[in-house]
Amino acid sequence: MAGRINDEDVKAVRDAVPIDAVVSEYLQLRNAGGGNLKGLCPFHDEKSPSFQVSPSKGLFHCFGCQEGGDTLTFVMKVDHLTFSEAVERLAAKAGITLRYEEGGYNPSHQRGERIRLIEAHKAATDFYIAQLESPEAEIGRKFLAERGFDQAAAAHFGVGYSPAGWDHLTRFLRGKGFTDKELILSGLSQDGRRGPIDRFRGRLMWPIRDIGGEVVGFGARRLRDDDNGPKYLNTPETPVYKKSQVLYGIDLAKKDIAKASRAVVVEGYTDVMACHLAGITTAIATCGTAFGTDHIKILRRLLMDNGSARVIFTFDGDAAGQKAALRAFEDDQKFAAETYIAIAPDGMDPCDLRLAKGDEAVADLVEPRTPLFEFALRQIVARYDLETPAGRAAALDEAAPVVARIKNSGAQHEVAVQLAGMLGILDTQFVVKRVGQLARWARDRGGKGPTPQRAPQAPAEAARPGHMGAALNLRNPVYATERELLKLALQHPHLVSPAFDAYGVDEFTAAPYAAVRQAIQDAGGAEFGTQDPQEYLVRVRDAAPDDGVRAMVTELAVEAIMRRTVDEMYAGEQLVTVRLRAVDRRVRDVQGTFTRLSGSHGDPEQLTAVQNELWVLQQYGRALRERGAAAL
Repeated sequence: MAGRINDEDVKAVRDAVPIDAVVSEYLQLRNAGGGNLKGLCPFHDEKSPSFQVSPSKGLFHCFGCQEGGDTLTFVMKVDHLTFSEAVERLAAKAGITLRYEEGGYNPSHQRGERIRLIEAHKAATDFYIAQLESPEAEIGRKFLAERGFDQAAAAHFGVGYSPAGWDHLTRFLRGKGFTDKELILSGLSQDGRRGPIDRFRGRLMWPIRDIGGEVVGFGARRLRDDDNGPKYLNTPETPVYKKSQVLYGIDLAKKDIAKASRAVVVEGYTDVMACHLAGITTAIATCGTAFGTDHIKILRRLLMDNGSARVIFTFDGDAAGQKAALRAFEDDQKFAAETYIAIAPDGMDPCDLRLAKGDEAVADLVEPRTPLFEFALRQIVARYDLETPAGRAAALDEAAPVVARIKNSGAQHEVAVQLAGMLGILDTQFVVKRVGQLARWARDRGGKGPTPQRAPQAPAEAARPGHMGAALNLRNPVYATERELLKLALQHPHLVSPAFDAYGVDEFTAAPYAAVRQAIQDAGGAEFGTQDPQEYLVRVRDAAPDDGVRAMVTELAVEAIMRRTVDEMYAGEQLVTVRLRAVDRRVRDVQGTFTRLSGSHGDPEQLTAVQNELWVLQQYGRALRERGAAAL
């Protein structure tokens, strides 16, 4: 029976690993003001960054899709882990030994499935690396040397060797405590006639890491003529390895991709190695599949769509490479970055180019690049007989939509003029108008044409959780002030405490805000937040009755305060405004009761009590207006 992780250890893990450090492993973060950071959300597609991280509070929130939470929540969601798996993963990063209740700690039974599979891959990586030094692996070392990779290069990329026997790795991992079920599930072993056998045998091995740096699979290169398998054999789809969602080298390249706003996409493992060793440290490659939508999502989060971002494809110059380039162009509009293609004059890939001409030639490869749309255009035009009117018309029919997809309208016009020249059409304006019509048609119908840039939605106007009814009109000053006060209570409890804790839930007129106020109360009030701010936010989120309210708590805890200088005076203004509006609402209610009782000749004692309450409320309202926070 799996034990429950000790609560103190969970808190220690949450406190030990900064949320911005964890999130930065998956996307580029930039300053958002107020001590917060922003980036493109990893949980939904978006053009402008609405995902915010608050390092001081240990929380994240997306104002677009409403996902939010703490460091553990982020790891659970982004890597599809259970709570225990997320705690274990972060504990390993922080070097924290976890204690388990209900019978202590038994790794073989208590670690989650994903953690176990990752550990199996790590052990396999170490095994393969050690085997590269064996006499049998001479053929692998020779393969690397012939391609210009020495021992240091192999070590840097974790390259190893899988022995040619049937079950060397399987027996090794069994000795480490892994079960046959885990070995089959991981893709490291496969079913044989007498039990599990190694999937990879007698091959050079490249570990494939996810963006967080964990080994999730392998790419295996055939070395011997008697190996009847494919030239490259990859790990099959497993719970931790999805080939359409991993990029080889992304763990090494991600920081430089974010820093330089540039990514270089090559075709193979040795090409990535050659590029990195030649100084192109932004190089990555797909793993046995075409470059697609999920790969674009990974890069977009790192590139941040800042307008100057560049993605450069270095496909081979042969027919297959040209086909791959055209396939990449099909997804071009999913990038906000400009896309290019770079092909060596003699058609060599980066690995061969480095061997033949050295590191400098590889570094130079990505400089004289051609826009991907221009490459696609030339490939299209080359298929038609431009000597005939029918051929020119057919080429225009296929090429014009390509030009219409160019994002920049100025560049679109310029390329349309170029297209007219390529086709030999003397009436340039005819081609320009044709392209413009197609672009407008695509925009109007939501097609693949360029779309006007839409201003990012302000956090305060973002849609609220659906369970709370229609989206709040936060331009309503009543709601805006209530929101601001709750933000202060969550982010700066010392500025509103202890006055805030005397506020009733009914003083918040928006239902979601009333629910957050109740959660703060149930968590011990803002006063508790002055003692332990991080634990306070954890307790408030835990006190929320459902995911919708929990998301609202996270959102308010992360969203920037509307005033640059946040001090006691500003906090007092929000406290007074919310209280004064509550008093005025009560005054109106009591006035209505007094009018009704007066007209019906009601009970004199009741009438007097109502009159007294009305007088007290009016005096209190006057004091709040004249003395402000001092009257609270």
